[in-house]
Amino acid sequence: MMKNKYAIIVDKVSKSFKMVYDKPYTLKERLVFWKKDKSISRVGRHEVLRNVDVKIKKGETVALIGVNGSGKSTLLKLMTKIIYPTEGEIRIDGKLTSLLELGAGFHPDFTGRENIYFNASIFGLTAAEIDERVGNIIEFSELEDFIDSPVRTYSSGMYMRLAFSVAINVDAEILLIDEILAVGDQHFQEKCFSKLQELKDSGKTIVIVSHSLDSIKKLCDRAVWVHNGEVCSDGVCSKVIEEYLKVCG
Repeated sequence: MMKNKYAIIVDKVSKSFKMVYDKPYTLKERLVFWKKDKSISRVGRHEVLRNVDVKIKKGETVALIGVNGSGKSTLLKLMTKIIYPTEGEIRIDGKLTSLLELGAGFHPDFTGRENIYFNASIFGLTAAEIDERVGNIIEFSELEDFIDSPVRTYSSGMYMRLAFSVAINVDAEILLIDEILAVGDQHFQEKCFSKLQELKDSGKTIVIVSHSLDSIKKLCDRAVWVHNGEVCSDGVCSKVIEEYLKVCG
């Protein structure tokens, strides 16, 4: 049973993906398989995470850091249960919302307003609850002039504004954010981080993947450095970032 003080427990988690390689290329393989299906492929496994243990307390703000391809975004997706571990278990205690891929959950032909209702309902809000919050969502997004236009006409920054505005208004206890906040102008990025600070101060649990180490130092209590699918270091943000930069800086 999950102890009440933990919002997220990642327990000995490993994740691998099936990899299908192209049809044979070597002369030997062509001779061996010449009578068989020409589309025959080799199948392998790509291990992204290995035996990862992470415990995140309620009210903590934690950064996942690492180079591209290290496994940190996969770990975040496992926490959302968009994908599931090959081995191990992840336990969540609390209502969760996530911002992972730009525009995920948005229908391009729906207007911004219609997508607010669609996206917020996925997060578990009723129509009445969305009615109460739609004004705040639109106001925070600063998209009043475009909210009734199809989102396929939006820029990437506008997508991010709308997605972030929905996510912070569903009153979740746990917020998971990938590098999405790197999109958009400086003004709105600063506005987002101010809102995250406000959510942190209110006791929300936040897990964020970002390459913006300065922002992480300001916002996060703790950092987890993921390297080659394993947790390399886990502790006070400034110390973990220092270790990370010595190796990968």
